[in-house]
Amino acid sequence: MPLSLPTSPPTPAPRNLHIFSSASSSHFTTTRFLANKRLRTTISIVAKASEEEDGKPAFNPFGFVTDNPSSRSAIQLPESPAEDGNVGQMLYRIEDKGKEYGSYIKAGGFRWFVRETGSTESRRGTIVFLHGAPTQSYSYRVVMSQMADAGFHCFAPDWIGFGFSDKPQAGYGFDYTEKEFHEALDKLLDVLGVASPFFLVVQGFLVGSYGLTWALNNPSRISKLGIMNTQLTVSSPLPGLFNNLRIPFLGEFTCQNAIMAERFIEAGSPYVLKLEKADVYRLPYLSGSGPGFALLEATKKANFNDIKSRISAGFATGSWDKPILVAWGISDKYLPQSVAEEFQKGNPDLVKLKLIEGAGHMPQEDWPEKVVDAMRYFF
Repeated sequence: MPLSLPTSPPTPAPRNLHIFSSASSSHFTTTRFLANKRLRTTISIVAKASEEEDGKPAFNPFGFVTDNPSSRSAIQLPESPAEDGNVGQMLYRIEDKGKEYGSYIKAGGFRWFVRETGSTESRRGTIVFLHGAPTQSYSYRVVMSQMADAGFHCFAPDWIGFGFSDKPQAGYGFDYTEKEFHEALDKLLDVLGVASPFFLVVQGFLVGSYGLTWALNNPSRISKLGIMNTQLTVSSPLPGLFNNLRIPFLGEFTCQNAIMAERFIEAGSPYVLKLEKADVYRLPYLSGSGPGFALLEATKKANFNDIKSRISAGFATGSWDKPILVAWGISDKYLPQSVAEEFQKGNPDLVKLKLIEGAGHMPQEDWPEKVVDAMRYFF
């Protein structure tokens, strides 16, 4: 149905619609998209105009705004003109959030953000928790707190390029290859004084998978291995985010989406993140371009098919001899339950499968209490 709009003088460009900012020699260009009141009104008109005659909405290019509750909260800014679109005020509101149990550690020339619970005197041993992309160690805050209460000493670092850790520009001391991630982790564990063998817990895509390939390269350092929703078989699908990041120009644009991490988490979960949690996952991508370009470089350098093949074969019977717990969120929208079941069949004597009902791609975020119950018993 045609839409008649009143004629009026051209509306000036919104003052807070920033597409590109100038680059400096020390950091990447920053791409930001923040919608103000005028633009939201335009979106509303476009969406209504695109409705079909049967009442069902047609494709809405702004659906990522209107269909995702926490993202909607992120970009629908205050009604007050003085505050509308003020990124600085948004950062001020959230800049101190999400650093529970954390401190900065220098290792291998980089500054890592590492969460720690328990102590070296903890009687049941040390657990190292490794997150996946595009998230951060914040996802483990509840699990590692409760595991410390159960007698474990826990560490959860943000990988280099992620969360609150350093995000060096590619080509300047770190190129985001698998080998470099492994070497950086080795140096961090040495600085932390993590004695071998220890318990390792891994979850997620890309750098999560690098946690598993590190374990394959260092089996003597692992006592037991805990795995949550991760690519474990050659048939494991790869989310569209990582495919988009590999496409020229689209990758550069995608990696600078400030709400990318929270949207990725919600898309793989049956739940919507509370705003205070979404704030933390959003903060690194909102505060600078570094995390997005780090994710972009790491994705371009990764050979996902080769990584899946090595993981599938490396943990199979005859290749791996340490106990493995697979705690799997069965409501994962990215990785089906069949991935975990196929992985268990590859080494049925050593792989224990625990299905976690009600949890999606990140069980440690969706249902940490069930994760703790499974790990406390296993470790």
